[in-house]
Amino acid sequence: MHCFRKVTNDLYWVGGSDRRLELFENLFPIPRGVSYNSYLLLDEKTVLFDTVDNSIGRQFLDNITALLNGRALDYLVVNHMEPDHCSMIADLMLRYPDMQIIGNAKTFPMIRQFYALDLDSKTIAVKEGDTFSSGTHTFRFLMAPMVHWPEVMLTYDETDKVLFSADAFGTFGALNGAIFNDEIDFDRDWLDDARRYYTNIVGKYGMQVQNVLKKASALDIRFICPLHGPIWRNNLAYLLEKYDIWSSYRPEVKGVMIAYASMYGNTENLANVLACKLADAGITNLTVHDVSRSDVSELIADSFKYSHIVLASPTYNGGVYPAMSNLLEDMNALGIKNRTVAVLGNGTWAPTSAKLMEARLAEMKGMTLLTENFAVKSALQDDQLEDLDELCAKITETLAD
Repeated sequence: MHCFRKVTNDLYWVGGSDRRLELFENLFPIPRGVSYNSYLLLDEKTVLFDTVDNSIGRQFLDNITALLNGRALDYLVVNHMEPDHCSMIADLMLRYPDMQIIGNAKTFPMIRQFYALDLDSKTIAVKEGDTFSSGTHTFRFLMAPMVHWPEVMLTYDETDKVLFSADAFGTFGALNGAIFNDEIDFDRDWLDDARRYYTNIVGKYGMQVQNVLKKASALDIRFICPLHGPIWRNNLAYLLEKYDIWSSYRPEVKGVMIAYASMYGNTENLANVLACKLADAGITNLTVHDVSRSDVSELIADSFKYSHIVLASPTYNGGVYPAMSNLLEDMNALGIKNRTVAVLGNGTWAPTSAKLMEARLAEMKGMTLLTENFAVKSALQDDQLEDLDELCAKITETLAD
């Protein structure tokens, strides 16, 4: 049975949600599931904007069939070729053999890589600034390479001021009937997943996102229709500001993330003592993660969120504890920069982890280091509490800047 909702007078959301999938991209935990958004326009010509993942394929086809009500599907606009958005292309071509596919020069080779389809005479190639009319609606195409694949483009409906934004402005989380931002409490229920989605999926491509934001600033946008998560139809400045902060690698809040690795509880104790001292100093924006328990996607999201990061790790096989090493690798790969960082090491006979972590942080841009080879041997001792007090004072002072 069909399940769709009206977005504008003749535009409909025809997507769906998958609450069974445990790992997005078989990597990121999504306990609240995920939505796959697709949009169908019923103009003089019918236009579908992107498809969905196979997991909701039946629902998707039911939605389209019901809305078309016997009409043909004239055009499919492919803004993004990632499989969770293009999996139904072959099915649509079987059902609607006269359907034309609109994409750019990088779109069609990817379609052929995924599917053995005869695309001859079925494609319309567009480039930056090109327009297309479906009757009463005129669409303008904006290229958005590496947000976050090279073929990505955005489609702007000049008539109803709708931006079809591909993976930009998306978020993890299933849509529970309410599909619009003003039908939900975004700050309470969605912001953390939006941040985790952006930082882990798109975070590496901040410069490219900044380019997209510049293009968007020149448009009169009333609706943002992403491929995951809620549709925005008011308060767009809030969302655009978040993306500007994240994509320019500026901290979202002044506060401290402490991430520790610990085998037997001694490095954990070191992290907890520092956390208590920071709280005593009046710092309220404070979170503590065990890197062996928190998924690395959560650690990355908080690395983007907080201005100050404290990393504490024991030495392991002469190196950095594996989970902490993985976090540092991801931080570097995703381009995190411009943070104030403290490093706490531990080791019973050869405490080298602090120096090794400092060397990894030196590979990142704009990192201000508050410590130099701060290491304990096995367990925190009374004579090192003064060193922790000094570190707490440094963190507090720099937070006040």
